[in-house]
Amino acid sequence: MKHIIIGTAGHVDHGKTTLIQALTGHNTDRLKEEQERGISIELGFAPFELPSGRRAGVVDVPGHERFIKQMLAGVVGFDLVLLVVAADEGVMPQTREHLDILQLSGVKSGLIVFTKMDLVEPEWLEMVEEDIRAEVQGTFLEAAPIYSVSAITKEGIPELLAAIDRATDSIVERVHAGPFRLPVDRVFSISGFGTVVTGTLLSGTVKPGVRAEIYPAQREIRIRQVEVHGEKVDEAVAGQRVALNLAGVSVEEVERGSVVATPGSLLPSTQIDARLLLLEHAPRALKHRERIRLHSGTSEVLGRVYLLFSEELEPGESTLVQFRLEEPVALRRGDHYVIRSYSPAATIGGGIVLEPVAPRRKRFNVAVKAELEQKEKGDPADIVIHALEQLGPKLSSKEEIARTAGLALEDTDHALGALFSGGRVVTLIMEGTTYYIAQGVLQALLDQAEEVLARFHREHPLRLGLPLEELRTRVFRGVSARALPELLRLPQAAMLKVEGERVRLTTHVPEFTSTQAEQVAKLKRAMAQSPYQPPAPLEVLTGLGAGKDAAEILTALLERGELVQLAEGVFLTREALTEATAKVVAYIREHESITIGQLRDLLATSRRYALPLLEYLDDRHITRRVADKRILGPNASG
Repeated sequence: MKHIIIGTAGHVDHGKTTLIQALTGHNTDRLKEEQERGISIELGFAPFELPSGRRAGVVDVPGHERFIKQMLAGVVGFDLVLLVVAADEGVMPQTREHLDILQLSGVKSGLIVFTKMDLVEPEWLEMVEEDIRAEVQGTFLEAAPIYSVSAITKEGIPELLAAIDRATDSIVERVHAGPFRLPVDRVFSISGFGTVVTGTLLSGTVKPGVRAEIYPAQREIRIRQVEVHGEKVDEAVAGQRVALNLAGVSVEEVERGSVVATPGSLLPSTQIDARLLLLEHAPRALKHRERIRLHSGTSEVLGRVYLLFSEELEPGESTLVQFRLEEPVALRRGDHYVIRSYSPAATIGGGIVLEPVAPRRKRFNVAVKAELEQKEKGDPADIVIHALEQLGPKLSSKEEIARTAGLALEDTDHALGALFSGGRVVTLIMEGTTYYIAQGVLQALLDQAEEVLARFHREHPLRLGLPLEELRTRVFRGVSARALPELLRLPQAAMLKVEGERVRLTTHVPEFTSTQAEQVAKLKRAMAQSPYQPPAPLEVLTGLGAGKDAAEILTALLERGELVQLAEGVFLTREALTEATAKVVAYIREHESITIGQLRDLLATSRRYALPLLEYLDDRHITRRVADKRILGPNASG
């Protein structure tokens, strides 16, 4: 299912929170001060059930100019925005600043909503529409439809709700494979649980029990619990609003602006190369080494902008820059950012990160310019690796990758060769076709598989391994059942061992303890005394003092083939089954058929054992049922 984040934007007191309550039934103003003052101060969140059944998350941002920092933290992860304009006031300063921030942050989809329509005449509404159309010209909202509503009378709310639902159809689903990343927008502590952080999951999948890292502090932690919209879940995926209960860290050690992500997936840095656009209505030119506030994800960091190829940047112009920051941040190439002037704080520009961990650059250097322009352009190898990350765990052919990347097959082939040589992609040949997967995606999957298997071995030390299909369901969901064993035999999966239909860690050697081995020997002797009507293994093991280990010992014996289960509660030793099968085959050869009663007498057993034994032999085509008799099947041996 596609997961979507819907955000609000607009001037203070233009009805954003009231609109969200009318649409969702939830009041996102959770603070007492917010409810007393009637304005949003902090970010608000709510689940949003759309008419189609799709479930979205809503992020409601403050509109007051004093809380722009909170608004900037909320924009990260927006898939669709509602630009809210009060019909009785029209376009206001924060309408413009919020629009600038949305544009600079890379938001691509949105609707314009006029609230408080019950307070104005139609003629006034037409003038407000003319103003907003002029304001959004040249932005991603230039062609956005406008909806007029009243959250009080509910006029226009059903139409807006349907429009939001339609708008979500065209939103591209986020990448669920590869490392997960969650910029933290809220931190708090719950008695009995400890530290909890919330945010929008930008990429990947996160589950309870996995290891994680807090950036830029690079503090290793464990995810104790995962919630989506207040409900515990077994996993959360990119595009969802997520709450993570963290183990191994206090509430003082994580803050808004931190990033919780897959260990080793990010590298903090204080030097970032970027493309910077200075807004047309910036109050003045930006000077080299000017102090600025850089907002990225949910963080705000002070620093200076180094203009690499000029002494100043005029409003409306763009250039290549390096930011040298006073504190480290953890970003990825392609992330959007916004800068605000140091004092007074005002939004003046933004752009895209080209190199999140950059060396100190020389100014006016031709080689530096060529390097950054190439990174900005994105060579075929960069485009292909991005396509592979989008394809995730799915093993993809060259043709599938070319289609996803939008490249010619020849360019894709060349890029894949370079990526393979550089160790960034892994190949797997099946039935004459070469398939590809990004090394980063594969490694993240293998790390997760190792964690799952380590936990399984701790809980079930006597078991040979986890069933392959269960591992595929839990970790490798994008990989076919046919391909998974081959994938796990690659050199990169050296820690995993496939044996038949099971997989284990190579370090896991299941062995009975001396006490358990003695209990197993006594169990087999007890079953051998009455081989075709033996005692129940669990009862014997319990009587021998196996206690809570009895079920694990029985399962281990079944996996190793030392015992065979014919039906619920009906077990034979492998030796007894082999002997019984030989007697059945010999009897039928002599008498042409056998009945349940005849088998019962032949083996001196009961119907409870005779019937499951014949059904077991039928399933393996050793015998074949004809009316109430069995005759020999095609697999009957000599």
